[in-house]
Parts: sequence; C-alpha cells; structure tokens
Amino acid sequence: MSSSPVIKERRQPTPQEFVEMQNSAEFKELRSKFRSFAFPMSVAFFVWYIVYVLVATFASDWMSTPVVGNMNIGVFFGLAQFITTFAITYIYIVYANKNLEPRQAAIRQKMEG
Repeated sequence: MSSSPVIKERRQPTPQEFVEMQNSAEFKELRSKFRSFAFPMSVAFFVWYIVYVLVATFASDWMSTPVVGNMNIGVFFGLAQFITTFAITYIYIVYANKNLEPRQAAIRQKMEG
C-alpha cells in the first residue's frame, strides 16, 4: 500500500492582517526594492523605444542604410528592441531571485504560518 503525502493546509490571513502587513516595515522594504528596479528599468526601456521610433521617423534615410546584404540599420535597431526585452527579463529574474523572493517568502511564511 502506498501512503499519500500529507498536505499541510495554509492558514488564511484575516483582512486586518493583510492591512497590518501592508503597513509593516518589511513590506515597505519589499515594495521599495521592487520599485527601485522596476521604475528606472521601465523608464530606460521606454526612452530606448522612443529613440527607436524617433530615429525611424526622422532619420529614415540613415535607418535604410544597408549593413549586411538586404539587412539595414533599421532591421538591426528593431532586433535590438527584442534583445533588450529579453535582457531586461533575464536581469529582472536574477534581481528578483536575489532581492525580492527571499523577502516575499518571509512575508508569506509570516502570514500563512
């Protein structure tokens, strides 16, 4: 006979406990850590995207300059947008695993027991 694993039931925090946690120093630190990464990275990516659009709009002759075969500067700028997106995602995962996940786990443990 096989024994099934024992699944520990999580405790459901009360609404008041959620409010108290939201006002706690540890939650404010978590939120601050998240914002200190997300806001600057979002602004940087948005600026990079706007530069791409403006250059494509106002320097279309330069963007159409061939680089390799039929591929021009505009194609490489467009590909750089994708590469930037993947790089930001990777950087965020590394940052979150190091700086956010431990704090989130501690808060979850405190709330759910």
